[in-house]
Amino acid sequence: MTITYADKIPNNVDLAGDKGLQRALEHWQPEFLRWWTEMGPEGSHSADVYLRTATSVHPSGWAHFDYVKMPEYRWGIFLSPADGERKINFGDHLGEPVWQEVPGEHRANLRRIIVTQGDTEPASVEQQRHLGLTCPSLYDLRNLFQVNVEEGRHLWAMVYLLHRYFGRDGREEAEALLQRRSGDRDNPRILGAFNERTPDWLAFFMFTYFTDRDGKFQLLALAESGFDPLARTTRFMLMEEAHHMYVGESGVGRVIQRTCEVMAEHKTDDIARLRALGVIDLPTIQRYLNFHFSVTIDLFGADVSSNAATFYSSGLKGRCAETKFGDDHLLRDAVYPVVQVIDGRLVAGEAPALNALNEKLRDDYIKDSVAGVERWNRIIQKTGIPFELTVPHKAFNRKIGPLAGLKFAPDGRVVSDSEWTAKQREWLATEEDRAFVASLMGRVAAPGAYANWISPPTLAINKQPSDFEFVRFN
Repeated sequence: MTITYADKIPNNVDLAGDKGLQRALEHWQPEFLRWWTEMGPEGSHSADVYLRTATSVHPSGWAHFDYVKMPEYRWGIFLSPADGERKINFGDHLGEPVWQEVPGEHRANLRRIIVTQGDTEPASVEQQRHLGLTCPSLYDLRNLFQVNVEEGRHLWAMVYLLHRYFGRDGREEAEALLQRRSGDRDNPRILGAFNERTPDWLAFFMFTYFTDRDGKFQLLALAESGFDPLARTTRFMLMEEAHHMYVGESGVGRVIQRTCEVMAEHKTDDIARLRALGVIDLPTIQRYLNFHFSVTIDLFGADVSSNAATFYSSGLKGRCAETKFGDDHLLRDAVYPVVQVIDGRLVAGEAPALNALNEKLRDDYIKDSVAGVERWNRIIQKTGIPFELTVPHKAFNRKIGPLAGLKFAPDGRVVSDSEWTAKQREWLATEEDRAFVASLMGRVAAPGAYANWISPPTLAINKQPSDFEFVRFN
């Protein structure tokens, strides 16, 4: 298969002039399209979708809107503009010029970082592939498809790095990214959250708010990398990641808005009545929140990690906004607060800052997540309803790290196995909750129409009217 690079793969990495990379991608692209056909959004292949496509890194080119059939989407490869004076800002190589090629001693760790990031991208597409069949509006369907194609583009971004800089090993890893499957018993995705089901649209909105926010913070840390191609790649990815989080935050907000409208109209907070009226009650939204937040918290890794220390000291992965810290950027003598369990209580402790970098990134993430939940609460407050959504303690429902072996309530209390069993249905979405939410899911495909359980958006895409035909079915 011959690829016309300027047409099929918009890029600023000189694909047309790199014969070795051309050969690698000419083999990989058909496999990617085969994966997209098999595991991409179900029932989408013949539709015309009003999508944003990046055609360059310039402001006039990174957000081009037009109708496109998704299998024909132009998955480009873009790095943010190079800074010829850029230095490594942390770790043992502090002050040295950034690397344009992979240092031999860091090859395995760099490949591991890129593969792990790359694996999340097709995984989320696989998790969401059935959602288009139950979209609450054409606006939401278009947003789902936009997220999907951009996750595909982010996969291309990581595959470019593997093909360009890692030779045969990179090509094999790139192929494996298309072979693993989300939730597969024998060949699952690398990270646990990307093997969870995303069975309904409330789960999708929570996923794009919480789990894509993890992506934001991981990309911010990788954007500091001393390996310049990785740093420049992730900086451009962050521009697209912002939309994914917006889809999640605004989506949950619109669900809350509609529920509050019905509560106010019918002057009731009775869960059974609200469900009979076809909206999602606030306690169920809280339980979904608790689940998706806690699953995402585990993506940051163990609280104290020798791998995190190695990545930092080696110059591979920094802290968010590394240059804004006023310390020595070596962290050899610094400490960072971590929680510990002593005598059945959570207490403040300390760990070497180098080993606690996962915890630092997790804390940055939590602060950012709480801000959005507070915005959801303002929607509730405006209607005068006495209910407040809360973010659970970071120890709640953990599956990895030292906290995983204990049971915690959402407020951070250590609880017994019996109390956990008794209260779990109050804290986490139940099968009955999910079955009810699933019962509301039915495709709404008329322009300007919305499902009963969600409010219309306050902002349109690219200034289009609310009744715009965001998806045309053929």
